[in-house]
Amino acid sequence: MIDEPPEYYFLAVGASEGLTPLNAFDGALVAAGIGQFNLVKVTSIVPPNAEQADSIPLKPGTVVPSAFAAIHSVTPDEIITAAVSVAIPQNGNQHGLIMEYSARGHKSEVEEIVRNMAEEGMKLRGFQIKSLKSLAIEHKVERIGCVIAAVLLW
Repeated sequence: MIDEPPEYYFLAVGASEGLTPLNAFDGALVAAGIGQFNLVKVTSIVPPNAEQADSIPLKPGTVVPSAFAAIHSVTPDEIITAAVSVAIPQNGNQHGLIMEYSARGHKSEVEEIVRNMAEEGMKLRGFQIKSLKSLAIEHKVERIGCVIAAVLLW
C-alpha cells in the first residue's frame, strides 16, 4: 500500500512502428519519453492539489502509477489514436479525474470523446471543473503500429 498520494502528474503521448506489437508498444513508450519507467496501471484519480509537471525527475526503472490507453494495429494505412484528459475541480479539496481512450479513428474524434468522458465523470461526482486538459496522438500504420497516451503520477 502506498501511504502518500502522488503530488505530481505528467501527460505523455507516443507512436511507433515495431517488428511485433510489443516492440511497437515499447517504441511508443520511448517516443512518449516514458520508456525508462515501469508503469503500473491504476484507476484514474488525480489527488487534491496535485500539480502538473513539465518533466519526470525519476530514475530509470522507477515503478510509476499511471493511467493510460494504448492500441496497436497490423493493418497498413489504418489510423489509430490514443488520448488522455485530466479534469481538475474548482474546489482544491476535491480530487481530479483522468480519462483515457484509444480507438481506430482520427485524433480530433478521439480527443473529443476523452474530453467528454472527463466532463461526464466530474458531473457524476458533482464536481465543477476548473480546468480540462487533454493530449492525443494519431498514427497511420505502416506495418505494425502502436500509440499510447498516458498520465503518470508520482
